[in-house]
Amino acid sequence: MNVSTHRIDLLKIIRLPLQAVILGLSLANGGLLAQTLPVSSNLINFNSAEGEELLMESQSRQDYLPLSIQFITQKNQAYCGVASSVMVLNAIAIPAPEAPEFGQYHVFTQDNFFNAQTQQVIAPEVVARQGLTLEQLGNLLESYSVKAEVHHGGDVTLDEFRNLVSKNLQEPGNFVLVNYLRKAIGQETGGHISPVAAYNEETDRFLILDVSRYKYPPVWVKAEELWKAMATVDSVSGKTRGFVLVSAQQS
Repeated sequence: MNVSTHRIDLLKIIRLPLQAVILGLSLANGGLLAQTLPVSSNLINFNSAEGEELLMESQSRQDYLPLSIQFITQKNQAYCGVASSVMVLNAIAIPAPEAPEFGQYHVFTQDNFFNAQTQQVIAPEVVARQGLTLEQLGNLLESYSVKAEVHHGGDVTLDEFRNLVSKNLQEPGNFVLVNYLRKAIGQETGGHISPVAAYNEETDRFLILDVSRYKYPPVWVKAEELWKAMATVDSVSGKTRGFVLVSAQQS
């Protein structure tokens, strides 16, 4: 067997587990992926051969498997921040509250995420009407046993954003949530929050695991486009959107 044939066979072996996870993510939530809106030409659909290859070639994908295992779709059109937070809290594996719908099991859900501490930040009925600002997202997360480092898009350069997030994606146990304006990356239309799962160095693209699975699939977006989309002003807070780096609190 020559070297190139051996390499191809090895790649096939390595690829199979990831392909299974990718397929599971694509088929999650009753095949909703088939009903999503068209992906604009500046984005790369993760549910494509090119999208899959970008993940395989990525050197910054520590967050992909933990997030994909915990993936959920937001339960209403304003709960993107709640769904994203639930995914991250479950992936970090801090002690979770009881989930009555699952008997004696403890897991974060969009129904038990709000408690007496989170109510001091914002009430769930308010979130259901208007969603979350970047700072509210960070404060909600820090009401649990995690550290949430908030960065407004207007306060960081493109290089700073790229370096901070790609470094995070190379390390286990910490995660990134982005708050961006959809229309700035060619989607419909307002502000949105979702986790970032990987960074492809060669194409300078980040993989967003969109929690509004009924609307869009996961997509690869250019770093500069995402940075500009985060530098837009949120009309509720009057500040720019941005990103949150989430990690377990140091003991």
